[in-house]
Amino acid sequence: MLDSLQTLLDTLDGFVWGPFVLIPLLLGTGIYLTVRLAGLQVTKLVPALRLALFERADKDAPGGDVSQFQALTTALAATVGTGNIVGVATAISIGGPGALFWMWVTGILGMASKYSEAFLGVRFRTRDAKGEISGGPQYYLFRGIPNGFGKFLSLFFAVAAVLASFGIGNMTQGNSISANVESSFGVPVWITGAVLAVLTLLVLVGGIKSIGKVTSALVPVMIIFYVLGALFILVVNIGAVPAAFGTIFASAFTGHAAVGGFAGSLLIVVVQMGVARGIFSNESGMGSAAIAAAAAQTTHPVRQGLVSMTQTFIDTIIVVTCTGLVIVTTGVWQQGEDFAATMTGDAFSHGLPGGWGHLIVTLGLVLFAYSTILGWAYYGERCMERLFGRGAVMPYRVFFSVIVFVGCSVPLAIVWSFADLMNGLMAIPNLIGLLILSGLVARETRHYLRNDPHLRADKLQVDGFMDGHPGAIDSYVLPGETAPRSAR
Repeated sequence: MLDSLQTLLDTLDGFVWGPFVLIPLLLGTGIYLTVRLAGLQVTKLVPALRLALFERADKDAPGGDVSQFQALTTALAATVGTGNIVGVATAISIGGPGALFWMWVTGILGMASKYSEAFLGVRFRTRDAKGEISGGPQYYLFRGIPNGFGKFLSLFFAVAAVLASFGIGNMTQGNSISANVESSFGVPVWITGAVLAVLTLLVLVGGIKSIGKVTSALVPVMIIFYVLGALFILVVNIGAVPAAFGTIFASAFTGHAAVGGFAGSLLIVVVQMGVARGIFSNESGMGSAAIAAAAAQTTHPVRQGLVSMTQTFIDTIIVVTCTGLVIVTTGVWQQGEDFAATMTGDAFSHGLPGGWGHLIVTLGLVLFAYSTILGWAYYGERCMERLFGRGAVMPYRVFFSVIVFVGCSVPLAIVWSFADLMNGLMAIPNLIGLLILSGLVARETRHYLRNDPHLRADKLQVDGFMDGHPGAIDSYVLPGETAPRSAR
């Protein structure tokens, strides 16, 4: 029965992530939004990085539960995970080095999608029965598309996100942690699972404020730690870097012939693996990061949209690139698909002296995966609140923490396939919604950037040029209610 279920999931997964559904929808939406937004992921990247990483907060910003930087690191926590280590290796081992190019394309176009969904997350956010911010596709699809179709897309997204949170945001991450800790340090998986479950519950009880504090401290350290190790390897192997880029660009458009232990790939496989693993890594278009963005203290949706956009840049253009170049320059990509799980560790071991390589990858994977668990727990609880009301949040947090222990202790082939499928099903309603709401996003973005092109305006200035203009943050509560109704 399990074999039949695995076959069914793989078939559905192949269709959803195949060349006729998500690949054209993801790339098409990214291209369309890039054009409508006049390429703002390029023209506004520098001021967005300044606002995100150096200023970190809008002074006197109304509403919100966490700072802009904490919202960014919460979203980064959920995205910078096993996809940046194992996912990149899987893409290259199956599709060849050219898959890395298509991960870059997905990332660059995805920045426009990430901006748009974060903008809408803030624009249509609301508060739950306890006064905490709720926002994301589960709200902006319903409120921005005020008809039965909008409600259907909203609920479809929320159900898929809750289910995905137990797969890609929980069990797969916990399993990666326990397996690597056992391999590197000899710690039994059940001990790792128990510790992770307790730590997760302790953080989740505090809600987004607690998660934001942990991720804002953990995420910068873990990314810098991992990237410095990769850069050291690339500097040592600097002579191989130009040839690596040549191989990546050449095989991106031709596929790749068999070499060494590598089986070779067709062009469609290269594109499919690059796009699928790219979205798995940076989550652009899935709508998940909009849930974290909605909680930010910001003076305007455009500002948080641009901050959130930098998440995809950091995830794909920096971290994924480091992993991919290390794998290609050291030559371990030729080992083939069967070695994808250990490929990145082998690449770092080839490039660093002693046992430092595997140690860096193991510690990086532990930090990446644990932060992903925290980020996805928040996504899941906000969607539970949308479906069943505030009372479902605490039971979800407890159950989510218990499932972390389960994930550390059981084989996960079926869970990986299920998680991939749920990720795809999350993206479909969100991408449809982004296309429908693109006019609103483009119009309000143009108005804001005409008045504040360098993102230097303070709250008083923003209030001044937004006076009498619809399109600022919309706190929505039905007449006679103190909080929005659940799943209306």
